[in-house]
Amino acid sequence: MRILHLAEYAKGGIATYLNQIIPYQQERYGKKNVYLAISDLNSEEFNYIPQSNIVRYQYKRNISNLSELRRKMKDITEIIKPDIVHLHSTFAGAAFRIGKRKGDWKIVYTPHGWSFNQETSTWKKNIYAIVERMLTKNTDIITDISNFEMNKAIERNIDSNKLVLIYNGLNSNTIIRNATNLKVNNNQINLLFVGRFDKQKGLDLLIKFFSNYKNNSIALYIIGESVLSNKEELVLPDNVHLIGKVENSKLDEYICKMDALIIPSRWEGFGLVAVEAMRNKKPCIVSNRGALPEIVLNNYNGYVFDLDRMNSLEEILGDLEKKELRKMGENGYQRFLQLFTSKKMNHSLEELYQRVLES
Repeated sequence: MRILHLAEYAKGGIATYLNQIIPYQQERYGKKNVYLAISDLNSEEFNYIPQSNIVRYQYKRNISNLSELRRKMKDITEIIKPDIVHLHSTFAGAAFRIGKRKGDWKIVYTPHGWSFNQETSTWKKNIYAIVERMLTKNTDIITDISNFEMNKAIERNIDSNKLVLIYNGLNSNTIIRNATNLKVNNNQINLLFVGRFDKQKGLDLLIKFFSNYKNNSIALYIIGESVLSNKEELVLPDNVHLIGKVENSKLDEYICKMDALIIPSRWEGFGLVAVEAMRNKKPCIVSNRGALPEIVLNNYNGYVFDLDRMNSLEEILGDLEKKELRKMGENGYQRFLQLFTSKKMNHSLEELYQRVLES
């Protein structure tokens, strides 16, 4: 079996996903049979994948560049001649599937968060849904990363016969090298935010909340960076501390120093950082948006607050106790082992590929 993974900007959760599945597939099918094609702009380095198996193409995201992206992806596919083309994210999925279908390869599409689930105008959501329905005709199977994503697709009349649920997963081994010298006050409850500084991740809401939240027993730490070219400096209150960008290989060390993670996303197709917390036996405090309440069960491996009613977050924070948080962290770890390991994800994908090829 020969597999080509096609992505556009491969960073963040998509990069983590690819780093979990491609090394496994190369070991399973041979290094010469699994390839990755990504934009050379806004894509992370993939140190766990042989560079000879990575094709980087020149491209800058713009709706007018979709035809160019399609041409480059088709050229790469013709050279590699895969049995399966696995498309990742909206732009890559749209560019490759537009127009008349050519080639004998099977097409697997993972949106990594449907575009029509974003917080945007209704007319835009409707257009995104129409486009996705049309492109489904040129798709053999679609993998949804959560029940939330699958149900929303069905509501938008995406062909349910082509939808399959495969949760995102992570390697069960954490990476602790004690390389960080971050000091935290263990007499406080220390919370950690990890993510991009953009509208989706809701950091602005969290900073606004902590600017008015007067509780010296709770501190917030922030890992991440702005995705905007004109980066604005964050204005932080005294109880919020900026760590900045952290390499993914060092993230476990920071998570382990905290009592819980907090995820205030406005929309979230999955929420991989919640799984990273669970792997490290840390509970999560999450918004009630997207798939987050599906991953974090309220009062079991964390808490769920209403993003439209921020005093619900204040009520949760006021009752936090370290002993209870440790118990929830253990619960989360068991839930991680049951549902969210890369082993489970890779086995599910392997079975899916085989089924698609036989269809």
